[in-house]
Amino acid sequence: MLTLRILSALVLAPIAIAATWYGSPWLPILTAIAAIGMAWEWARLCRGGGIGNTGAVLIAAALVAVIIAVFAGIALALAATAAGAAIVFWVARREHEAEPRWLALGLLWIALPCVLLLWLARAEAGGPLTLLWIFAVVWATDIGAYIAGRRIGGPLLAPEWSPRKTWAGVIGGAGCAALTGWATARLLGASALPLVLLSAGLAIVEQFGDLAESVAKRRFGVKDSSGLIPGHGGLLDRLDGLLAVIPAVALLTLIGGGSVLAWR
Repeated sequence: MLTLRILSALVLAPIAIAATWYGSPWLPILTAIAAIGMAWEWARLCRGGGIGNTGAVLIAAALVAVIIAVFAGIALALAATAAGAAIVFWVARREHEAEPRWLALGLLWIALPCVLLLWLARAEAGGPLTLLWIFAVVWATDIGAYIAGRRIGGPLLAPEWSPRKTWAGVIGGAGCAALTGWATARLLGASALPLVLLSAGLAIVEQFGDLAESVAKRRFGVKDSSGLIPGHGGLLDRLDGLLAVIPAVALLTLIGGGSVLAWR
């Protein structure tokens, strides 16, 4: 299992890095593919298999939000995401789905970070370097949490929701993220303390995003969102933390009036 996880990461990470660095059209295409895949997984998760009419609408709404973000800007894309969630809820009710609220919530959870990621990729919001730093923080958090959780163990973070996540993993993930923030500051010649603290804080956000997906999987009685990524499960299993971190960074970018990498 660990070997598969490493091999999958060695394939997927360079693709994400290259798409981010080279930007359009590669990053929007990759984001659209991820949005479609995650929406497909969420529809199957909520419906117990198969996507049905509601799942098809969910997938289409996620894709439309990404397309609007590329061609019409962030404001219209956010409005389209909200409208899409309302439409998904309406269709789910009309189709007599068992979980209309969860289906609609899934669109917000998936499409909103995808839209905000494309906004953060723009120069005025930070550009590729900001996204690459976010990826590095998320990956470092996952690695640190995995190693600390396996090596140290100890009390569980939330045993009723996740049987494997430990407090040691939370601390280990935050520590690795803080080191990533320090290394980023050194590379960019930026002030170290803000990036160290911010990276550690985002590690906590990332792990609670991971925990949120665990709650959803426990709710629907599944172990993985799908089997799309060998050793990792599905796209949602791999990207759950990123889905939480992207909105947090976007909010901080709005508050700070520019890239968080420039904080002093």
